[in-house]
Formats: sequence, structure tokens, C-alpha cells
Amino acid sequence: MGKDAGQSGHNYRDCIRLVPIFNHLEDQDMDRIVGSAQTKQIKKGEMLFRAGDKDDVLYIIHTGKVRVYRLSDTGKEQLVRILNPGDFTGELAIFRPGEVHENYAEAMQNTSICLFNQADLLEYLIEFPQISLKIIAEMTSRLKESEKQTAQVFTESVESRIISFLLNCLDSNSGNSPIIKLPISKKDLASYLGTTPETISRKLAHLEQENVIELLPKNSIKIYDLDQLLLYGK
Repeated sequence: MGKDAGQSGHNYRDCIRLVPIFNHLEDQDMDRIVGSAQTKQIKKGEMLFRAGDKDDVLYIIHTGKVRVYRLSDTGKEQLVRILNPGDFTGELAIFRPGEVHENYAEAMQNTSICLFNQADLLEYLIEFPQISLKIIAEMTSRLKESEKQTAQVFTESVESRIISFLLNCLDSNSGNSPIIKLPISKKDLASYLGTTPETISRKLAHLEQENVIELLPKNSIKIYDLDQLLLYGK
């Protein structure tokens, strides 16, 4: 898979600078990494990879959105995470050559991806050890989030899990009456929180009846009073 003739080095640099594992490098080092980048375009609904595919590429989301999920023995989907611009996946290929993917990755919208093969990555890890530290930090963060998610499923009510998710969607300057646009569908939210879409809809409707939130068009939610929501979730 070669570089697109219409793809400029500038665009590769834009993609790579989104990623914390690379964006600390000096310009000349960044240029070397840009030189080995490749691109892939996938349309909404297309698969980036499937369980069982060889895991030997680091994928970086440039534009678009990708959902990563696994299938249970019964075929039920379990959402693992959503990849947004600047997020990456495939990091295990760096440290465990010969591995295959355990999850599936599907484009939620038309998506542009930068990618690096394993051989190039290993060379960069040797030359720039700080990249390894950044990758380990990201993997540690994901493990912590996964453990938190698992604990919530077993110890918290669905309503509390929904409220926690809404709070995680806020940014630092949201104010006390913010409007949140859910970043994923109710189906994916249910999968992520370990419940069903019907339960998600029922619990959101209950929160609206309690005048804690207001359900708006286009998958948006208004929080009437953030302090009240925090108290309600306890």
C-alpha cells in the first residue's frame, strides 16, 4: 500500500502530530517518521480489521471515527472503545510480533487513517525510546479504563453508569447546564455499559421525568443542573 499521489507530506504530518506518542519529537525526527507513513481510506460501515487478522500495523485515526468491538461466544457485540482523530490501535503488534487481532474495527463514518508497519515502528522505538514510554502510558491508561468499566458493570446500577458516561462527555468549560451530544449511538452505549438499548432508553426517559435531563433531537442531552446530576448519581 503506497502513498496516495494526492496526499502531501503536510497532511501526514498533521495526522502524526495528533498522536501523543509522536507529537513530542523534533521536526527533523518527525520528518523521518512522516516518510514511512502510509494512508488508508475506509467508508462508513467498512472494516479496518477483523478478529483473526494479522496484527502487524499501527493505525492512527486522522479524520473520521472507528468503533472497536469484540464478539462473545454467542455472537453478542461488546463495544471496547471508540477511536477519534488522534487515537490509535494496533500497538500490541509492536511488542508481540506474530499476534492476531482479537477485536473488530468498523468505520462509523468515512475515515482517513495513517498507518505504520511493524518493522518501521521497531526501528523508531530503538532510536527514540520516549515513543515506547508514551505507548506504555497509553496502554496503562486503557487498562485502567477497562478495569473501571468492568467494575461499574458489576457494582453500579445502569442509571449510575449512564450518569458517569454523561459526566465523562463533559469538558472543563461546559458550565452547570451543558448540552451533550452523545458520541455514540444508544446501541453502542448499551454495549459499552453492559446493558440493552431498551434499558438505556428507559433510564434516560426516567431521568427526564425526574427533571434531571432533557432529551433533545440528534442524540443530544441537556443537563438542567450539573450539581443535581452529580447528587442523583450517588
